Amino acid sequence: MNFSFRTAAPNELAGALQDARDYTLTLFECYAAAGLDLPGKVPILPSINPPLWELGHISWFAEWYILRDAQSSDPTAAQRTSMLTKGDDWFDPNTVSHRARWKIELPSTGALKTYCREVLDRVLDKLTRVKNEHAALYPYRLALAYEDMRGEALASGLQTLDVVLPQQLANHVIPAWAQGEIRFPGGTIQLGSVPDSGFVFDNEKWAHPCYVPAFTMDSTLVSNAQYSEFVADGGYQIPQFWTTAGRAWLMAQDRSAPRDWLREGRHWRCRRFGKEIALPANEPVRHISLYEAQAYCTWAGRRLPTEAEWEFAAMSGHPALRWGDLWEWTCSPFEPYPGFTPDAYREYSAPCFMTHQTVRGASFATRLRIRSPKFRNFYLPERDDAFIGFRTCAL
Repeated sequence: MNFSFRTAAPNELAGALQDARDYTLTLFECYAAAGLDLPGKVPILPSINPPLWELGHISWFAEWYILRDAQSSDPTAAQRTSMLTKGDDWFDPNTVSHRARWKIELPSTGALKTYCREVLDRVLDKLTRVKNEHAALYPYRLALAYEDMRGEALASGLQTLDVVLPQQLANHVIPAWAQGEIRFPGGTIQLGSVPDSGFVFDNEKWAHPCYVPAFTMDSTLVSNAQYSEFVADGGYQIPQFWTTAGRAWLMAQDRSAPRDWLREGRHWRCRRFGKEIALPANEPVRHISLYEAQAYCTWAGRRLPTEAEWEFAAMSGHPALRWGDLWEWTCSPFEPYPGFTPDAYREYSAPCFMTHQTVRGASFATRLRIRSPKFRNFYLPERDDAFIGFRTCAL
């Protein structure tokens, strides 16, 4: 399914929605096989939802915006009641706190799978009567993007909980690419998305001119081999490499290397989805916090790219530039573009402005149909559980 969900026609959306649900269920079964599907069996971690709650919530989201014709995420916005008697009480994230999701008495796994199937069946049936127009297709594209993003979060959770991956991800190998530097001349770009580009996330609105001075950027991400030199040089023990916030984070973590790295004599191994392997030297370093990326840059005499530089490079089409293996930290705080207003899913961006950091690109676990050089992802600086790395720029 090599197409963009942003401009997908009804028949493409129908196939993609089914594909997304099949993938969600595949990931859920990985948790179930490990005995980690039910709320009481999953540790309470800030980056994870109980998988059974996640399964119900994903379908509730589609029901809310498509079947119940909600025009916003306001708890009173739905024009029809949920197919589940207590659907809103269980799955509305505006009223169910993260910690409360472990305490809810949810229906059985079988009952929630039935709900998921019925929601999708009704969504696909309704889609057959929808015109191929942006306004009419907006909630379907939103629901698809949301399920794809939650799917990546479920895949990330498998790594966090040391669970074996489904085959289609377990077989993914990031190829080794020769790293070099690319000199970009700079200039004025239209940062953000334009109104006639199909589906647009609210934090991409709207395209506006942004001048980018000339800059030099790595063609690929920092590798495990490069990062291990920083570790070997005492990078985690030298305070001068770390920001004030980074030092506070490092002290709380008591860490001397990236998470999931394991020392074996003079070499490193790492945990990958329930398995221990030799650290792949030429792969990009993953599961890195912003603080670790910043410390490496200080040690190496480099810097992280700005969000505008990253988009300039990605939109250039330069043949040597590779992106999409991992999400990439930028040095730009996550801020609204001029004139920002929230869309129907009001909590998608606005609550995260100024506290999160902008992340660009995509990872190997990101579905192809939602990848875009315009996509703005965002994480708290301390997040190191996601499929995230970084590249550097010359000072």
